[in-house]
Amino acid sequence: MNTTIQIPNYKFRIPIIILLFLAFTSTAQSDPNLGIIPAPVSVNKGKGEFRLTPETLILVDSPSNKAIHFFTEYLKKAGYINTVLDVNTVDKKKYSLKNSITLSLNFKGDLPAEGYRLSVTENQVIIEGRGAGMFYGIQSLIQMMHGTNPGYAAIPCATIKDYPRFSYRGMHLDVARHFYDTAFVKKYIDMLAAYKINSFHWHLTDDQGWRIEIRKYPKLTEVGSKRAQTKIGRATGGDSTSYDNMPYEGFYTQDQIADVIRYASDRYVQIIPEIEMPGHSLAAITAYPELSCDPSKTYKVGETWGVSNDVLCPTNETFKMLDDILLEVMELFPGKYIHIGGDECPKIAWKKSEFCRSLMSEQNINDENGLQSWFIGKIEKYVNSQGRNIIGWDEILEGGLAPNATVMSWRGDKGGIAAAQLGHDVIMTPGSGGLYFDHAQSKSPQEPLSIGGYAPLEKTYAYNPVPSALNAEQAKHVIGVQANVWTEYITTTAKVEYAVLPRLMALAEVGWTPANGKDFTNFSQQRLPRHLARLDATGTNFRVPVAYGAEDTTLSGSHFTIKLTPAVEGAKIYYTLDGYAPRETDQEYKGPMEFTIPEHGSLHFKTITITAAGRRSNVSDIKMEN
Repeated sequence: MNTTIQIPNYKFRIPIIILLFLAFTSTAQSDPNLGIIPAPVSVNKGKGEFRLTPETLILVDSPSNKAIHFFTEYLKKAGYINTVLDVNTVDKKKYSLKNSITLSLNFKGDLPAEGYRLSVTENQVIIEGRGAGMFYGIQSLIQMMHGTNPGYAAIPCATIKDYPRFSYRGMHLDVARHFYDTAFVKKYIDMLAAYKINSFHWHLTDDQGWRIEIRKYPKLTEVGSKRAQTKIGRATGGDSTSYDNMPYEGFYTQDQIADVIRYASDRYVQIIPEIEMPGHSLAAITAYPELSCDPSKTYKVGETWGVSNDVLCPTNETFKMLDDILLEVMELFPGKYIHIGGDECPKIAWKKSEFCRSLMSEQNINDENGLQSWFIGKIEKYVNSQGRNIIGWDEILEGGLAPNATVMSWRGDKGGIAAAQLGHDVIMTPGSGGLYFDHAQSKSPQEPLSIGGYAPLEKTYAYNPVPSALNAEQAKHVIGVQANVWTEYITTTAKVEYAVLPRLMALAEVGWTPANGKDFTNFSQQRLPRHLARLDATGTNFRVPVAYGAEDTTLSGSHFTIKLTPAVEGAKIYYTLDGYAPRETDQEYKGPMEFTIPEHGSLHFKTITITAAGRRSNVSDIKMEN
């Protein structure tokens, strides 16, 4: 379809001829990465495809392996009825091995950590990998599978060799500001695992809520998990007195947490719990005022957002309680790391405290920054004594860094650079790099309420976790990258999904794919539309990008050709020319459209993308003026 539209005289503008065009091809034949996110290290495409049918055998050499169990369960749930056989005992005379998928953990040769090899011919699929490598090879295979009939799929022939750029690839979720049940946490972990993200940073405590059961200190959840009400809208500006007058509560029992840990482990996701200290601790102080520098005060769990001046006091009683809390946490979580926060700790209460002044004099501490470093050092020593290591936000650099700490650099790259230069491991997670997924995804006023900031998909994708300021040896201390989801303004699970998707896929490629293997056009226009269509079909929410070629803009000239492609496979684009916002009752865009704008004329070409499940993009507005 090619439509030419003559526009009657309206208003004026400067004449420039502009062609608005964006080529787009979503077929696997033209995609060098075969639809896989994150893009593999090496893909050699072959000819033809492997046909998965009910007769296809699944051959395994380690039947009890959890990655193989994951795959066989996936096939069952997806409607495949294939026979699974142990290659160590299979009767090769009885079964033809030509039409088979082989999953091998006991193979010759070596692979990098978390690496895999995937070979697809017309007769056979072979995945080789150990541990997480096998699991990630399976994820790539699932992404390559095309099929519309239950039990049948086509897989393009190729040879893939793959392994991650960084050992740490993380996603964070704040459940303190708003609480999400374990069913959603498991779904969140599924999303991470599908895109080879291996670390889940679970932000469990903050001023607005304590969300983890500590059996020795029950008031942490009896009191600290509940707030009387919640601020409506932004914490600053506007009507700062607006609250919803609705009690809010929620926490996880230790049994629930243990169940989530098992679930994550089965998907090769390590969980890193965060227990905030010494700041962001108002919920704990409300439950146990003796943790503060002024136990005579009346405290309440935070009802608005921002930073509280009430922080933990560095007394022996405080450290005893923190040791007890951390012991229960470490008994639950088996991983290497315990995150202890350390960010945004105001020193006002410490400056007013006679105890703190006395302690600083006794310990030869110069100032309150040094006191925070001393505080973190004591916590680290205890955590290390239990065989674990701490992670902290980059403020733990202030006053001197604890000996074995890993630093999460969130205030730009500077903290990460400083820590790496000191020989400490670093996880890069700067909001300025597009890694705060609570930031807005476009500058459109149609975006939902957010904390502010601007982190579009392309900004996330473009981030490089290794700063140029580091030399080769220092760069080795950058062990990975993480994106954060702070939930002050994210009240529902649907909005979490909207905030995370599709930026999570961009993060996955930042963490996994070699820097020289990244290609945003291939990612966003060839691979991402298919992945978003799959999410759409599963009922998962996500931000629907506007159609490619439909970004908000003002164009000057007399002749225009507009070519659009939906950013989600199977979605439809609707448009209006009358200035009103389009909906599905308006005309559907079918193909390139040409416009001739007379002198002093103008036209608003507005579009909306609507997916098969009814999810909608923002309305885009291309204004053409002559």
